[in-house]
Amino acid sequence: MNATEPTDPGRGGPPAGSGFDFNQPTVIALLYLLSFVTGITGLIGIVLAHVWQGDNREAWAASHFSYLIRTFWFGLLASFVAGLLSLVLIGFLLFPVIAVWVGVRSVLSLVKAQKHEPMPDPGTLLF
Repeated sequence: MNATEPTDPGRGGPPAGSGFDFNQPTVIALLYLLSFVTGITGLIGIVLAHVWQGDNREAWAASHFSYLIRTFWFGLLASFVAGLLSLVLIGFLLFPVIAVWVGVRSVLSLVKAQKHEPMPDPGTLLF
């Protein structure tokens, strides 16, 4: 954000009327969502999340990095468990649940990142 651009009053958010803001948490959340189509962009997203977490300069974004990193790793772990449980056919029911969980968490982060708001509880596994 340029220092000469006006911000939304009272929020310290993105510039008023600037449209879609491609900030770092937004890019990661979009990569996670795009992975439902491509299958690979989630890996790019997690690498960027770990790299950008160390370069973070904005306080509101720190909660997004924690939230998105946890989303990826717990989603991957749950997918492995579902894969193992697929041997007894139960896992096939878990894959859609995991996909919805990752999708909802990514969209929630995306919406809050557009407003430059922190995630309320980045340590939770719920939404």
